[in-house]
Amino acid sequence: MTRMRTVDAAALILEKEGATQTFGLPGAAINPFYNALEQHGAIGHVLARHVEAASHMAEGYTRAAAGNIGVCVGTSGPAGTDMITGLYSAAADSIPILAITGQAPVAKLHKEDFQAVDIESIARPVTKWAVTVLEPAQVPGAFQKAFQLMRSGRPGPVLLDLPIDVQQAEIEFDVETYEPLPVTPPAATRAQAEHALRMLCRARRPLIVAGGGVINADASPLLVELAELLGVPVVPTLMGWGSIPDDHPLMAGMVGLQTAHRYGNATMLESDFVLGIGNRWANRHTGGVETYVQGRTFVHVDIEPTQIGRVFAPDYGIVSDARAALERFVEVAREWRDRDVLPDRGAWAESCGQRKATLHRRTDFDAVPIKPQRVYQEMNRAFGSDARYVSTIGLSQIQAAQLLHVYRPRHWINAGQAGPLGWTVPAAIGVATADPDATVVAISGDYDFQFLVEELAVGAQFNIGFIHVLVNNAYLGLIRQAQRGFDMDYCVQLSFDNRNSPETGGYGVDHVKVAEGLGCTALRVTDPGGIFDALEEAKKLVAEHRVPVVVEVVLERVTNVSMGTEIDAVTEFEELSAGPDGRSTAIAGPG
Repeated sequence: MTRMRTVDAAALILEKEGATQTFGLPGAAINPFYNALEQHGAIGHVLARHVEAASHMAEGYTRAAAGNIGVCVGTSGPAGTDMITGLYSAAADSIPILAITGQAPVAKLHKEDFQAVDIESIARPVTKWAVTVLEPAQVPGAFQKAFQLMRSGRPGPVLLDLPIDVQQAEIEFDVETYEPLPVTPPAATRAQAEHALRMLCRARRPLIVAGGGVINADASPLLVELAELLGVPVVPTLMGWGSIPDDHPLMAGMVGLQTAHRYGNATMLESDFVLGIGNRWANRHTGGVETYVQGRTFVHVDIEPTQIGRVFAPDYGIVSDARAALERFVEVAREWRDRDVLPDRGAWAESCGQRKATLHRRTDFDAVPIKPQRVYQEMNRAFGSDARYVSTIGLSQIQAAQLLHVYRPRHWINAGQAGPLGWTVPAAIGVATADPDATVVAISGDYDFQFLVEELAVGAQFNIGFIHVLVNNAYLGLIRQAQRGFDMDYCVQLSFDNRNSPETGGYGVDHVKVAEGLGCTALRVTDPGGIFDALEEAKKLVAEHRVPVVVEVVLERVTNVSMGTEIDAVTEFEELSAGPDGRSTAIAGPG
């Protein structure tokens, strides 16, 4: 056995558990842990500007690759409370991140000492486990349990709070014999798989709904194989987007009130059976539950037992990890295919494909001010199948989900349930840290961009390059004046001189100058013909300078966005007659 500080043991355990990256800010109460990270040197660190941002970076890092667990670190008091939004975001979307906070000495915890907040109680509702470790000898066990909990059942975050005297205490610890605790996910049985597939085979128009659990379990290839064996179309949820490529013949489109495809909603309304795997029937996906379930039989597979029946009671439920369930489903489906007992789904799949080929929203607008639909058309052209898109809440997320194309798992990374403002920039930094050679494309509106925008400086400092497409609809006043013959630079300055004018949107922020002031590069586009060239230039600038590159696209002030209250009552403002690329002639008016 070796005698060492508890923080040295913690750093060594992080290595043994496979953690490779931390994000955070040092401070007096957590500095011993930082010293241990520096002494051992095997784990990377990105210095954030704000601790909430560090938690979002950790989430982005986790989500970029299977097996990743991002770690965010902060001092006592407000550092922990700043992490709460990040912990909530991770918990809501079933993402494991480890938060480590410093704390006042144990003897001072009940004396209202400086920055001695009860972070354990505050964090408990938004974590799988939150604990203040009061005994030095418990530190190794606390870290061991944290990793087991993060990986077990429905994944999620854990917070470990370490009083400074506990960090500095010495314990006996043998890292050579340390082993992670086993994780045994629940698995569907053969009988359960056969029962579910018999129900599916009795249906005439079945669908598979693939949720974020498929992505988390790294089970997308199995999902595609099952769909192909059965000939059954797949509807990914927003969290499961990319689990089947958008251009796969059996990808039937996303369903919902906002982040959905027209053809996806139409196909769902035609279906009579749904097999949901790793999804939670989120309200933006289902809309009104009565409309969603009417006339359909449901089988629900989820790793969390209490998730089954939470929104509505399925006709059959299976508690199982998505990968384990899909392995068993594929096993049964292969055998039934070889015995030639699977029904032919060709006509149903063909009808789904026909809807997918025709029910597209228009994107080829040439108007100035720019319509946002054109932005996503040009992004599809510029980035193809390579980009890892990162987005949080807002119209930018809604329209991106309606109009972009995603072809691979973990290439659409978004804050689904929580949707915190400011999530996009730090999450993109986390993704780009995990995969520095990827084309990482953040997407946000001008309002979201202003929250935690200082984290762009982190990308510049640490050479973490990505493209941030900023769709800005707060500049209508500028465009109007430019159309009257004024110089655009003059118009921009005029808007900042009159930043409270309703005509300029009221924000009065020059995002290009902000980005450049933080050490990044920025481009502004005011004409639709310049979007593609700007995106191409941004790719070159990221490769050359390895910093964030902001592409600000100036939009019209108000755009009608397709959405509704039920999946059969989504208002379509731009009707199309045909065309998968969105280039057909449109007829204005609601659908």
